[in-house]
Amino acid sequence: MTLAETSWDAIVIGTGIGGGTVGRVLAEAGQKVLFLEQGAKGYRSEENGLSDIFAPEARLARGMWPTPIHVTLNGQNQEFYAPLGAGVGGSSAFYAATLERPERHDLEATPDQPHPTDGWPVTYDDMTPWYAKAAEAYRVYGSHDPLSSEPPLPLRTPPDLNDTEASLMGSLRQSGLHPYHAHTGIERIDGCRNCLGVKCPKVCKMDGRSAGVEPALATGNATLATNAKVTRLAENQGQISGIEVIIDGTSQTLKASRYILAGGALGSAKLLLASANADHPKGLANSSGLVGRNLMFHLNEMFALWPKRGTRDSGATKAISLRDLYHQNGARFGTIQAMGIRASYGEIVHYLNLMLARSPLAKVPGLAQLTRIPAAIAHKLFGHAQIFVGLMEDLPYPENRVIYDPTQPDKLAVEYEFKPELLERRRAFRKAIRKAMRGHRRAFLGMSPELNYGHPCGTVRFGHDPKTSVLDANCRAHDIGNLWVVDASFMPTSMGVNPSLTIAANALRVGDTIAKESA
Repeated sequence: MTLAETSWDAIVIGTGIGGGTVGRVLAEAGQKVLFLEQGAKGYRSEENGLSDIFAPEARLARGMWPTPIHVTLNGQNQEFYAPLGAGVGGSSAFYAATLERPERHDLEATPDQPHPTDGWPVTYDDMTPWYAKAAEAYRVYGSHDPLSSEPPLPLRTPPDLNDTEASLMGSLRQSGLHPYHAHTGIERIDGCRNCLGVKCPKVCKMDGRSAGVEPALATGNATLATNAKVTRLAENQGQISGIEVIIDGTSQTLKASRYILAGGALGSAKLLLASANADHPKGLANSSGLVGRNLMFHLNEMFALWPKRGTRDSGATKAISLRDLYHQNGARFGTIQAMGIRASYGEIVHYLNLMLARSPLAKVPGLAQLTRIPAAIAHKLFGHAQIFVGLMEDLPYPENRVIYDPTQPDKLAVEYEFKPELLERRRAFRKAIRKAMRGHRRAFLGMSPELNYGHPCGTVRFGHDPKTSVLDANCRAHDIGNLWVVDASFMPTSMGVNPSLTIAANALRVGDTIAKESA
């Protein structure tokens, strides 16, 4: 039978952490699941990272989002390639496997910390067992945060610290800080290459592919279709009646009992807006007018930190995280963590080109090639410094949004504005980092605010009230009875940690709800 002739229990659009995880839950529950992935299947042995290849076909073949993102930031137009994936595993195929649990005040108000949206529609205690299940499913190792009063996650024992990691851990503790071994999803099988920031050619790194799609396919209940670009959701009387998809250049209409969007916070919102019809002129599931709005990225505060002089160079580290500055003096900052990258030539070229794309010189022909010269100089100067990042939470504002233009349906575009309170918090965060890192050789790597374009969230937020949210507490669309969204779109706030573990935990929760409902 063809894909169009098959009666699917669920069609999952997207194979990142959200889509891969929910599809696995449903397949293991005996449901017939179809994964649709825009990108190519690729080869399991691939190990390329994100790069500035410019040809859309070449980018798509390597699992990268094929076209530039168009950003209107504070009224200025920019165009560049965002660190987004488009292949089996989605963006998670390239991520550095950081899987951190948020703090209680990220989800709900606490006595010493009000919540900017009065809280999520699920409590921290509601999510706690799902965080534990996600940590087990994604084989997370690490150590418990010494500042946390919450029950520890079921973490696997981390590997021993190397010389660089031990030196930094020791000096951070001597400064009165509380570092811990970062929570990382790597199986570490024989021959593990610790593929942080690149595709894993083995099955070590736990991402949407290795912890989601591949186990789902192994059940015999799931099917994967790649090069499958979903262009529209068809709706009839409050139900999705089918989806229009182009697979290997051929248009098809596919049908299922349930449809689950997991195309990322930018892609899922864009698809809902693109699926407008006469009854829903603002887009599907959009009676609230909030689809695409409340877009949030983390703000990156990147800095180099050198271990003590004389420490043997052990390579890049991802092992260190600390939360001493997560919430300070009533301000919502975020976690600080090692990025798992060095101040390497390639990384510096990448960030210099991002800065160039956001400057008035962006249109000067050939200038991007000249970034190689300062990158080579910077690489020499930084030596074996480790790159850390402070992930600072941004808050939801309806003006920050995904834009859909029906005359340019393939264009990925957003509007974003730095609010005064964000800039004030950023100044306070940088000041706090400087103070916390006294006694270390350190250097901030940027002067201007830098959005983390790999962490979009919030564009299809969940909540109890259909007037102020798009999804209900179980991530089913208020307006459409057989549509769910399980990527980072659902999040009403961005939290102070990487979103990956929360996406996985929520997908497990939603998948369990769907499976029980349809049993």
